[in-house]
Parts: sequence; structure tokens; C-alpha cells
Amino acid sequence: MDEIFHVPQAQKYCQGKFNEWDPMITTLPGLYLVSVGVIKPVVWLTELTGEVVCSTAMLRFINLLFNCGNLYLIYLLLCKLHLREKTRTTSRRVLSALSLSTFPVLYFFNFLYYTDAGSTFFILFTYLMTLYGCHKASALLGVCSVLFRQTNIIWVAFCAATLVAGKMDDTWRVEHTKKRDEKSAPSQIPLSFSGAKRILLFTLEFLTSPNHIKAVLLVAWPYALVGIGFLVFVALNDGIVVGDRTSHEACLNFPQLFYFFSFSLFFSLPVSLCYHRVLRFLQALKKQPLFFLLVTGISFLLVWKFTFVHKYLLADNRHFPFYVWKKLFQRHELVRFLLIPPYIFAGWNFLDSFKSRSLFWSLAFLACLMAATVPQKLLEFRYFIVPYLMYRLHMPLPSLPRLIGEFLLYTAVNVATIYIFIAKTFHWPDSTATQRFMW
Repeated sequence: MDEIFHVPQAQKYCQGKFNEWDPMITTLPGLYLVSVGVIKPVVWLTELTGEVVCSTAMLRFINLLFNCGNLYLIYLLLCKLHLREKTRTTSRRVLSALSLSTFPVLYFFNFLYYTDAGSTFFILFTYLMTLYGCHKASALLGVCSVLFRQTNIIWVAFCAATLVAGKMDDTWRVEHTKKRDEKSAPSQIPLSFSGAKRILLFTLEFLTSPNHIKAVLLVAWPYALVGIGFLVFVALNDGIVVGDRTSHEACLNFPQLFYFFSFSLFFSLPVSLCYHRVLRFLQALKKQPLFFLLVTGISFLLVWKFTFVHKYLLADNRHFPFYVWKKLFQRHELVRFLLIPPYIFAGWNFLDSFKSRSLFWSLAFLACLMAATVPQKLLEFRYFIVPYLMYRLHMPLPSLPRLIGEFLLYTAVNVATIYIFIAKTFHWPDSTATQRFMW
């Protein structure tokens, strides 16, 4: 359904009409520029002519190339992120990469001319270069990712934030080693008000220290330039969205975070959930009842006061989220409140998967996750692709049986969604066009 905008726009670029723009398109022209940059040399080398040049099929082929790139990037990221884990993990890394490259929401759009495959490719490439310490290259790739989707600036900021988090972890470790306070290791997130206060005071002290700021900027200045450039774009454009602004207004839709946690729990079910984790959750409930009662109260308030429903979610019956909302949330107004306990468990499971990561890295990721999800008024599963992949990449490498279970789950969902898309067509009363169900 977005192809009716993307394909004609790309074909205009193929014809050299770079000054023509469809006002319904909300993203920058990265997808079209890359498409023309790939297709034109191929056309010249193979002497192709006629309708095949920049046809819908050829444009879709660009995303298949991005999919191959995503598979390789995911494998490289897994190798880099899990370098210190036990030996003989090559098979698990390969299977993890294969499984994540078939992640259903992303995999589905590899066969259509959408921005998701290319957007994900450049974000993964950006993060990989950050991990390798190639920050100028990372910043340049970050610019490419923003040209595919403006909200990718959040994940460029995340790459910079990992550098800041690394400096903060080192400083925290040194300070608390001097105090011989082993219980405050940076890999542990204090679940108490006193612990939160200490973290906040330390963060303020770090971010107001000229020496620390100088040390960070010496490394992260390329990302700072990208951020400044993005702010200039927003000022000149009078907003982030390029076109169709009335349908893409930002708001504080805090339940989006709960939807993402539930989404992540479902798709990571084979690799994240186990009997021992459920048992730990029940033990945590028993040990900290007041904390979880407070979380429940805050969640209730957020669901009550900050639930927003986009008009597309209620009207467009081609998307799966339409049926999730209709069959679940619209059954009764109390359903959204009854789902709070599952939300809390899904969020706890999500955070528990990061217990091996450092404190400030986890805080940086959570901040970027909130920035990527909360302002979105529309419940759209495609917006969860990058944060979910980041979450899954940083989980400890699962065992082979669990990875096989994950791959089988993804395969089953892919087969079902593609079959429904192809075979279960329908028509709207006021349109002769064939409609299809999709993510």
C-alpha cells in the first residue's frame, strides 16, 4: 500500500526528475537515491531498455540485496558482541544470524518496495562501525540511515551514547573500587530509590564535568556533527516529517512501550523464556511487593491517561494491528487495564535479558527505546524492527535447541503471513482494487 507512493517516486528519479516529489511521502529520498545508484549501472552494463528499467520488480530486488546485507551484518554484530563468550559458538552465531534475518516483520517487507530493509541495513552497519571504533564511517552511515527514515537519528544517538556509557562505566567502576563498594558494580541496576538517586547524582556530575565532556567529544564528535545537521534540517523543514504531516503527529503515547515489550516477548519466546526466569520473576514479586505495586500504579496511570488511537488503526483493515486492536482492545474498555500484569512481566523479562550488560549501556538503550516508541501515535509493528533487533542481538547467545525453536517460530509466522497476503485477498465496497492483509 505504500508502494503506490514509493514506486512512482523512484521511477521519477530514474528518469532524472529529481525536483518532483509526492507530498504524501513522509521520509527522505534515501531509498530512491540508492535504487537509482544501483539500477543505472546495471542497466548500462547489461544494455537493458524498456519497461524493465526501474520496474516494480527491479525496485523490489533492491530490498532483496539489502536483506543479504542484513544477514551478513547481523552475523558480524553477533561475532563482535559475543566475542568473550565460550568457544565453539560459531554454529550458534550462524543460526542466530539466519534466524534474525528471517525476523517476520522485517522479512515480509524484503519482497516489497518499502524503506524497512534499507533503513535496517544502514542502522546495523552504523552500529557495527561504532563497535569497531570507526566513528567517522559510522557517522556517515548514520546520515545514510536518516535519509531512509528520519527517526533513525535516535539510533545514531544510541551509537554515540554507547561511547558515553562506556566512559561512565569506567568512571563509576574506578570510583567505587576506591570505596571498595563491590555491590555497586556497573553491571547491576539498583532497584531502590537510594540506588536511583546515586545513579542520577553520578550522571549529573559526569555530564557537568569539563574533563569528562572533553574526553567524550574527542571520540564522539562525528555523531555530534550528525546531530547538529539533523537539528538544522528540522528547523528548516519545520518538523521531522517531510510530507503528510497531519497523519504523523507526535504525542506521548506511553503504552507504545508496553506494546513493544509484549511484541518482544512473543518473538523472543523460544530464546528468552524459561522455567527459571519465571521462577525468578515470582521471587522478585515476593521480595519487592511495594516496588511492583508502584510500577503497577504508574502503568495504570500511563494506560489511563496516555493511550492514543490513530485514525489509521481504526480504519485500515489491511494491517494486522487493526485486528489486534479490534479483537482485543476494543472488546471492553477494561481490557487495556487487565493487560497491565502481562505488560509488567514482559517488561521484566526484557530487562532481565540485559543483566549481563553494563548499567549505563542499559540506561542509554532504554532512553533510545522510549524515544523511538513513545512519540508514535500509530501502533505499527514496523516501528519495532530496529529496537527488537538491538534487543535480540545483545541477549546472551541461546543454545542450539532454542535457536532452532526461534527459527521454526519465525518460519511458521512467515509462511502464514505470506500465504494470507497472497491467497486471502478482498475488496472494499468503494474500490475495485484488490486489497491484501499485511503487517
